[in-house]
Amino acid sequence: MTTPVGAAGAANSTIVRSHVRLPWPARAAIATTDRVAPAVVARLALHLWCRPAARRADHVLPGGTRWTLPLGRGHVVGHTWGSGPRVYLVHGWGGHHGQLAGFVEPLVAAGHQVVTYDAPSHGDSGPGAFGRRQSTLPEMSATLAAVVAAHGHAHAVVAHSLGATATARAVLDGLAADRVVLVAPMADPLPHTRDFAHVLGFGEPTRQRLLALMEQRAGRPMAEFDVAAAAAHHGSPLPAALVVHDTLDKETNHADGERLAAAWTGARFHSTTGLGHRRILRDADVVAAVVEHVTGDGPAGAAGRVAEVSVQV
Repeated sequence: MTTPVGAAGAANSTIVRSHVRLPWPARAAIATTDRVAPAVVARLALHLWCRPAARRADHVLPGGTRWTLPLGRGHVVGHTWGSGPRVYLVHGWGGHHGQLAGFVEPLVAAGHQVVTYDAPSHGDSGPGAFGRRQSTLPEMSATLAAVVAAHGHAHAVVAHSLGATATARAVLDGLAADRVVLVAPMADPLPHTRDFAHVLGFGEPTRQRLLALMEQRAGRPMAEFDVAAAAAHHGSPLPAALVVHDTLDKETNHADGERLAAAWTGARFHSTTGLGHRRILRDADVVAAVVEHVTGDGPAGAAGRVAEVSVQV
């Protein structure tokens, strides 16, 4: 099934920090504090926004080589498999390298070296720059650049969720890659701070304080993390991109994938229905489409146009 750009996904329920769940009394307490001490609530909100859920891979595919990369105040732990042009796999917020394990064997069989890792404060890696269980989108982006610098040129990067956003930002900042695959990307995190404010129970003035704290921590304006807008105005050629998104994704909107694909010159958009946010990483047809794009065997995609393929499941 082929759907026109913009026709699906707008009604999806998106919760950018889905691990944050507060009972009503806690939300009421935050709302009360917000009226008298908004700066305190903004700092609490920043801490929660930057706190990924604790998840680790329960197993590692055999045959890989474990490595450790010193980075800032901590270290990043990863694995490599195979040999050949390098393909980097990048997990999302609160995720771990094992979530993209389904791509490893097919890519190795296709003649590639596969590099996976856990981002700072994720999985088996050490704390991020802001301490234990704290990280940021800019840190995820910088970590990818550091891993590529340590291991060698990226023939391709396959990234999921906020990891896809971080990958897009890294490429827009100059990371060299021949091809990218962005699975369930978030085109712009900024609107989701409104959902976050609603979940925690604080108002717009405190949200603005939160944005200021986020920009201070990131060291750049939040507007620069609207990767769709940045891609649309990017002056240099971008890597060949495949964007994959499911219409029933409840963590990042299908419309975000459509928007990013439309903004990224030459990108192809692969739309699925029924796979959600994580099962999409294990679907055989999606894995095949990703490997096809990475190996260069698929259609190139016309510049400035989105070509869609939708898989109904």
